[in-house]
Amino acid sequence: MGPLSPTSPIQQPPHSAGLSYKGLRAAIDPQSIPSPIDAIEIDREQWDDQPFGTLPGGHVPLSTTDYVAIDQGNSSPRYVRVSTWNMPSTSRLASDCEIPLAAVVQPLADQDPREEPVPLVDTGDIGPARCARCRGYINPWCKWVAGGMRWKCNLCLHETEVASEYFCNLDANMTRLDHLQRPELNKGTVDFAVPKDYWAPQSQPRIEALYQPVVPTSTSEKRPPEPMRYVFALDVSQEAMTSGFTQTICLQLLDLFYGYDAEDGTHVDPCFPPQSKVCILSYDRSIHFYDLSPRETDNPSMLVLPDLEDVFVPIRQGLFADVRESQRPITNLLTTLGATSNRFLETEAALGSALAACLATLAGKGGQVIVFPAVIPTIGLGALTTPEDISVLIGTEKEKSIFTPRHEDWQELGEQCAEEGIGVNMFFANNRPVDLASISVVSSLTGGQLYFHPRFDPARDGLVLHSELRRLLLRTTGYSCLMKIRCSQGLRITQHYGNFYKPPTSDLTFGTLDADKTISIVLEHTKALTEGEFAFLQSAVLYTTVAGERRVRVCNLGIQVAGMAGNVFRFADMDAVVCHLVRQSIHNTHSQKIAKIQEQLTDKCAAILLAYRKYCAASAPASQLIIPEAFRALPLYTLAIMKSRPLKAQNVVTDVRLYHAHKIMAMSARATMQHLHPRLMALHDLTMRAAMPDPQTGQMRLPGLMRASYIFMESYGIYLIDNEELMVLWIGSDASPQLLKDLFDVDDFLHVDPKITQLPVLPTRLSGQVRNIIAYRHAQRGWTPKLSISRQNMDGAELEFADMLVEDKNNAAMSYLDYLCLVHKQINAVLTGGSSSNSNRNSYKSAPW
Repeated sequence: MGPLSPTSPIQQPPHSAGLSYKGLRAAIDPQSIPSPIDAIEIDREQWDDQPFGTLPGGHVPLSTTDYVAIDQGNSSPRYVRVSTWNMPSTSRLASDCEIPLAAVVQPLADQDPREEPVPLVDTGDIGPARCARCRGYINPWCKWVAGGMRWKCNLCLHETEVASEYFCNLDANMTRLDHLQRPELNKGTVDFAVPKDYWAPQSQPRIEALYQPVVPTSTSEKRPPEPMRYVFALDVSQEAMTSGFTQTICLQLLDLFYGYDAEDGTHVDPCFPPQSKVCILSYDRSIHFYDLSPRETDNPSMLVLPDLEDVFVPIRQGLFADVRESQRPITNLLTTLGATSNRFLETEAALGSALAACLATLAGKGGQVIVFPAVIPTIGLGALTTPEDISVLIGTEKEKSIFTPRHEDWQELGEQCAEEGIGVNMFFANNRPVDLASISVVSSLTGGQLYFHPRFDPARDGLVLHSELRRLLLRTTGYSCLMKIRCSQGLRITQHYGNFYKPPTSDLTFGTLDADKTISIVLEHTKALTEGEFAFLQSAVLYTTVAGERRVRVCNLGIQVAGMAGNVFRFADMDAVVCHLVRQSIHNTHSQKIAKIQEQLTDKCAAILLAYRKYCAASAPASQLIIPEAFRALPLYTLAIMKSRPLKAQNVVTDVRLYHAHKIMAMSARATMQHLHPRLMALHDLTMRAAMPDPQTGQMRLPGLMRASYIFMESYGIYLIDNEELMVLWIGSDASPQLLKDLFDVDDFLHVDPKITQLPVLPTRLSGQVRNIIAYRHAQRGWTPKLSISRQNMDGAELEFADMLVEDKNNAAMSYLDYLCLVHKQINAVLTGGSSSNSNRNSYKSAPW
């Protein structure tokens, strides 16, 4: 067998341990195998200068592409993506194609700033028109009958009477005369302002409540929507204080409440919602409440709750405050909390009891909790013991216990918060394990988010923490949310994946739902669909906005029905399929061993490619691996799923595994694809115009991406890789002194400071280009991940960099080339009646990718 490629000047680091392919392997040039980069660049070129119309019938942009969508009655793929835009007409066809019927729904997703905003429809006290049978919402796919007196639901085909206030005559085409003036009749995505009937219900008292409830002030069964309330709970234990974590949080909250002056001298306005009120708690072995009422004295009074088992709110007046009216007490409180002088510091902190206190403060109102734990809660509600290193259980019969909460109180906390309309976000800054398997359940059930800063260092992590907090406050967020996804006759939903609570008798429940959160669903046939017609999906989210308005966000999708496998594959959406596969795999870790899940992933990948081979390319020789255009990179993404932190076969710190599992379960399609296959870019090879604003349009064009492998790198290069969690700037040992001078203001590889967290601002073109690239990606996601510097064979960050090169042999898994051979081997074995692919040494030589 010949060499894989010309000898690379860079050798893969020895610490990047992986598996080797067992069997004969063809002499294949790695540059000839399918890569997602080609499709990403072609798609970017296609939609760079033309808008995407959402009418069904064409190919949709990839999730990784920036595009402008024009809503023509179907929701933009930003809100809903399906695994194929040609729905199989029968369950038999769906089974033959092997493509999972799934949809990825991100109802509050950010729009491109060039797009029209989602319209708000207010129909007054009558509320939005809804089907009398299935309760689906009026939408552009409904039909009008009986002269406009009734409308026919596209989901269940029932005809519903039109309210007299909503009636309008029809024209000759059976279209309402006010069609163009009614966004709900011509837009796929709309917000409905809703009346009192849609207000959040008062939650029912629990038999075993986690706190002492306050005597209700209202006997109403509904609670009026109010601006969102925020509770900040700060850990003031010894570890949180001495690491600088609490002080950093206090200073950053002041910046977010009242604005600050940036390093370049510009003033940054406050980003805390002006209508909202804030409550600040602190906790260690007791819970501390503060009276933030504006008064003559500057220092707020503190009330201490020492009994961690009997949690209640000892203060009502001044518990929540307007940040502007109470600027002096809030400023003094946060300044005092952050100081460690003259204080006796406790070593323990009761996180569970603190969360129960947050629940008690927001009960009957809903809102958002942001808590900052630094140590494992060994006292109070849900007390945990310091966990042993259970990562060694991977591969054993006890492996599933890694993902199981060790105390039922955390599950109960999450459920009660979700029912009260409270979302819980947690910023961890721990030096030792904290048992995320138990604690993270609270965030997962409430639709909240985890942030992870182990071994917190203010100089290294402060900037990232600040951007995460800012994004949390600025992104579109709703609270007290209920979500229902409906589908048309002939289909049904069998499974939901994501971070939410599903009560036995209610719809999906979220304490909070925000622009970064996504869920996925699995569909199956209940009867045959009519070829040439449409199948429909409708997602409806009932939520209260940050400003205190009760709304329903409705997303509608009409999908063409196909009767041939070729059309199903032609319009398949790999991004949706990959999102489904990774979520399903993480969900299965609670019941199956990781090794079994990895086998199932490989089997599913091979089954999809085999189905295409059998039903769309049956005449090709059995020795050829035929890959459909829509799934050109499916083997690579399948391998990347197996290399992801939640599903790695090798030892991964348990808290790290759980953190990434929680995060991926709620990631958008774009973030998922870019996390699994990180974006790698050569910075030493930028053209003069790359990453520089166009003088006429102001638009900036990013340079092209490259394959994620050491094979394609050079020792004189400088590379930037980004996996949505971490950015690493890798510097080759032979990098030009001029490049180093232009980027770091040093002329020696050894003089580059690996501890910097931001690039220096230099008057060179290269410095401006690279800072523009980082700033552009910051703007895309609304926050900036940690930036690490890795000098070749010198810095520890190269471990992370090497693991992100998913095409190499690492992460206890094969290289992409070897894995492709393994998938081909499975397919070939089936096509040849079970014979081993090793029996024909030349079977791979003519494989056209």
